[in-house]
Amino acid sequence: MESSMSIVIITIGFALLFDFLNGFHDAANSIAAIVSTRVMKPHWAVLWAAFFNFIAFLFFGVHVATTIGTGLVDPHVITTQVIFSALLGAIFWNIFTWFYGLPSSSSHALIGGLLGASVAYAGIHPLKWVGISKVLAAIVISPLLGMVISMILIVLTARIFFYTNPQRVEGWFRHFQFLSSAFISLGHGSNDAQKTMGIIAILLYSSGMLGSHFYVPAWVVILCNFVIAFGTVCGGWRIVKTMGMKITKLRPLSGFCSDTASATTLALATTLGIPVSTTHTVTGAIIGVGSLNGFSAVRWGVARSIVWAWVLTIPASGCVAAAVWGIAQFFNSDNGIPMYAANLLMRG
Repeated sequence: MESSMSIVIITIGFALLFDFLNGFHDAANSIAAIVSTRVMKPHWAVLWAAFFNFIAFLFFGVHVATTIGTGLVDPHVITTQVIFSALLGAIFWNIFTWFYGLPSSSSHALIGGLLGASVAYAGIHPLKWVGISKVLAAIVISPLLGMVISMILIVLTARIFFYTNPQRVEGWFRHFQFLSSAFISLGHGSNDAQKTMGIIAILLYSSGMLGSHFYVPAWVVILCNFVIAFGTVCGGWRIVKTMGMKITKLRPLSGFCSDTASATTLALATTLGIPVSTTHTVTGAIIGVGSLNGFSAVRWGVARSIVWAWVLTIPASGCVAAAVWGIAQFFNSDNGIPMYAANLLMRG
């Protein structure tokens, strides 16, 4: 069923709302370290992060957007209604986890919403399991890689500056944190904004507005980076507190190492076209630098609640998206018979 232009525009609006919430929800990822070490005040930190969020499209391609658009579900079965339901599922989960201060993954909320709505519409046959397996593997690999790289970095820097005055070292790394924070903001803007780019591009493609070949228009790239940067400016302060202060205590050196490790992981994933979670990666890196100070230096109770949010994100947002699609179809009747009920009867 072809969608009218007005429905496409409304759905793009919801995609941009998700993009805004992504920046709002994940502002903590970019600024948690630099704020918690008191190197930069929060309102300056979000402006710093937002700027590098916006210019991220100048440094990376659109490999992640292509994965979201064509690598998880067969694009020929995706409709405007499926995308709309996916966005509502992701938006609901983002707002829910923001309210409780849980740094869940906006990326996986969107992926879960897309998978849930697609399964509700067409079953499991259109799913591309190779792409999905990469996403699932990245849930485990990205935080572990962030943790390992951060541990290596902090050990190396500790050895290099072992005989240097600690106050001088701290002063140097207070300046270095500007660079590491910019680096992670580039990673966040590149990987996360591309998810919304992919959603809008596949919406335009499924509506016949891109012709016979899938691609990401330049205006979509610029608009998505701008909106996620604006969301970062508004900031999600509940999650900043969880990420920067509740997991472990950060100093300028450890903050630099965690940011650099996270940004390196994000840059690698973006180059490979893998949609990873910035939240997962940053949390893993912060735990990595904290654990070197001893097991008790990490507040494992907080970390445990974060992990539970990770586990629930894809199924929860997928269930909400499937429910939204089902409700919409139920009230979209044909000759008095709800289409959703008719589809169930036909499958039976």
